[in-house]
Amino acid sequence: MQNWRQFQKFMPDGMITLFEGQYFWKMPDDVAMEVGPRAINPLPKTYLAATEKYAGQTKIETLPDGGLTLSGYQGGIPFPTPAAPHKGWKILADFWYRYMPHLVVNTPNNLGFFCTLDSYRNVSCTKGLWVYRQLSYNTDPGIPATIPGGEGKFYTTWFMVEEPEQAKYTATLTIGYADLTKPEKIYTFTPALRRAMPLSTAARCASSGSDTTPDDGRFGFDGNIPEFSAHLLGERKILAQMNVGSAGANFPQDYDMPLGWSKTSWGKWELRDVYVLDVRKIPALAAGYCYGKRIMYLDKQFLGALWEDLYDSKMQLWKVALLQPIVITVPRLGPQNSSGAQFSHYWDLQNHHATFSGPNDGHGYNILINEEAPSEYGDIEKYTTPGGLNQVMR
Repeated sequence: MQNWRQFQKFMPDGMITLFEGQYFWKMPDDVAMEVGPRAINPLPKTYLAATEKYAGQTKIETLPDGGLTLSGYQGGIPFPTPAAPHKGWKILADFWYRYMPHLVVNTPNNLGFFCTLDSYRNVSCTKGLWVYRQLSYNTDPGIPATIPGGEGKFYTTWFMVEEPEQAKYTATLTIGYADLTKPEKIYTFTPALRRAMPLSTAARCASSGSDTTPDDGRFGFDGNIPEFSAHLLGERKILAQMNVGSAGANFPQDYDMPLGWSKTSWGKWELRDVYVLDVRKIPALAAGYCYGKRIMYLDKQFLGALWEDLYDSKMQLWKVALLQPIVITVPRLGPQNSSGAQFSHYWDLQNHHATFSGPNDGHGYNILINEEAPSEYGDIEKYTTPGGLNQVMR
């Protein structure tokens, strides 16, 4: 707290707000951020090879409502050297198609968690099993670009509650499609009803008991990108903390409370080069949407989100988010920042509420990636289709 202003030019706006202490959520008096050297984990050679092979054939098309979409994309970074016109949206597309392993699983010994914190310091946590799968545009060695049985889908996320007991077996399936103009679908399995039901496509601002919405998913942003504009505000350097391992696995004891900031024991911060994007709903679809704008700080090297400032429909600062990608070694590809695991911290500045999520580490750090995952998670029907949700309690 004594010297933070000397370094604020390397801080996102929301981080500065926490240091200034003008809201309920503010930096703890003992906050300390030790800065170390930047560590670059090269993107997979196979992903870069796909970038070189296909980038020239990826084109932008304008839709009747004024939104943008892609044609010709086959894998890798769509726009490795984004330039005008539509430079900001091209960077958003690069974020959307950033490298991710084709399969990421946490196990019953390493349940994912999300915990909420209110102004009275009450904590409520949910833990569960999580399966992320990329079904199209794969570049991992030995994996088909399109997974048989997954045609037409880009990725799926499957999550089932294990704790608390009264919510056990509640499950959700999120499906993102290869056709960007096809809206993402979310299905929820409710144990009492014994069947899966679709979530309305109009419910992109609905909360699931936390401070995040469906559009905040997929490690920072999960909105249908043809429905959004993206303007590049600039390129700069910000402080970010990565390669934290399992440091934040237990909430709240591993966190610097009452804010829920990372402790110095989590590791050193790095100075990262980022794009700063202003992402908003296109005018034709903006009415009734919860966020007026989303300011995203995207790492220029691996294209993941490191921080976000979220504004309400009146353009008042509403939420800020610290996103910490966890470096994990992907089999045959080496350590990656976009590994399918991260710790997320969302602070609702207006409603004095906060949400924290990440992998729980009660039995050693064992997020399983690609061929490390048990064969049972290769069941495409069970983990990527609405019908598979109906098998949850069998």
